Amino acid sequence: MRRVVTDLLAAELAQMRPGRAPSPLPFPWPSDTEFVRDLGVDSLELMGLGTALAEALHLQRGGIDEQLLARPCVGDWIASARAGLEAGVRAGADGDAPALTFRTSGSSGSPKRCTHALATLAQEVAALAALVPGRRRILSAVPSHHIYGFLFTVLLPCTLPRANNVAAGDPFDAVEPVDAVAPADAVDPLEVIDVRRAGPAALAGLVRPGDLVVAHPAWWEAAARVMPAFDADIVGVTSTAPCPDALADTLAAAGLRLLQVYGSSETAGVGWRDRAGAPFTLLPYWARTDDAASLARMLPDGTTRRYPLQDRLDWADGTRFLPAGRVDDAVQVGGMNVFPAYVADVLALHPHVREAAVRLMRPDEGRRLKAFVVAEPGVDVDALRVELPGWIAERLTAPERPVAWTFGARLPRQASGKPADWIIDAE
Repeated sequence: MRRVVTDLLAAELAQMRPGRAPSPLPFPWPSDTEFVRDLGVDSLELMGLGTALAEALHLQRGGIDEQLLARPCVGDWIASARAGLEAGVRAGADGDAPALTFRTSGSSGSPKRCTHALATLAQEVAALAALVPGRRRILSAVPSHHIYGFLFTVLLPCTLPRANNVAAGDPFDAVEPVDAVAPADAVDPLEVIDVRRAGPAALAGLVRPGDLVVAHPAWWEAAARVMPAFDADIVGVTSTAPCPDALADTLAAAGLRLLQVYGSSETAGVGWRDRAGAPFTLLPYWARTDDAASLARMLPDGTTRRYPLQDRLDWADGTRFLPAGRVDDAVQVGGMNVFPAYVADVLALHPHVREAAVRLMRPDEGRRLKAFVVAEPGVDVDALRVELPGWIAERLTAPERPVAWTFGARLPRQASGKPADWIIDAE
């Protein structure tokens, strides 16, 4: 509870304060942290933080959302969140199933809310636990308030002890879903160690046999550079962005079993693989449909629901597939969805910018966004080059900000008139 609440609030506060330090207090915040006194939160920020927490954990029952504003302290908000979830469980007994809402970016760049019943999240974690049996600790390099981090670092630690006690057999028959909020039988969850502030370079001194390391491709890329070999019985998992086959092969050669999970905030996990280039296999409750734009999910209550896909899928057979590109033209930067067209629109708001194009760098250039800018006539381009990074930092999150800037008289285009790529050092 503490990790979810504080990760969510820290992310919200950072989003409210683009271009400047989000918090004067080092993270993680202690329980006695007061938002106004210690974090400098003003009344509008406090309302935004309370709204974000109430929305994510569905704390509208029993006046919990109002209590948040009356008690602006980290420890009080954690207690209120726990009370709100318990109220949700009690309401679930009367037919109002408890749920969580996760946020991602929409195609316009505005936040997109994705709500999942806790029962469906528990169903997924039961399947994931069957894929990584024998784990004794979890090392987390991801935030716990995003759906990937929530599944692997909040729910999975409670489910894995059950999976570890089941005899070998069909892995997907090994673990039954449990109550995601209040498991019926008391089981000590696995220890979760937050390694985000330690960084990949510290992994060698932290990881040991029996560990599950939860990260994203950019983190694994850094880890591969400092970890030439892994001890036996260490499993890694990656999601949020495609893992390059070359990176997966490098980690495999170093002795790591890397589980790649395909999914989205809208669908949660859909499929998995543990070998570079292999098709992903659907998790057992998903099924292919006659509609290429959707999948069918068997829910815990036995009903079926269709979910729209965020990617085009190339099917090898009825249960195995390869992703074939985003439907909404999002790209991944640092494990986050970003939308180059939206970033270009923001750049075009600058009074000295006539038009702009934004793209993901080619693999040989890097893994961030690059921008091509056409200045208004008469503008000092050198001065604009210096000004734009700071200007954009006040309006966009770090993953959305271009880090390479090219200026020219017109946007690059192919002979057909379609937009063209450019090299980042072009003038």
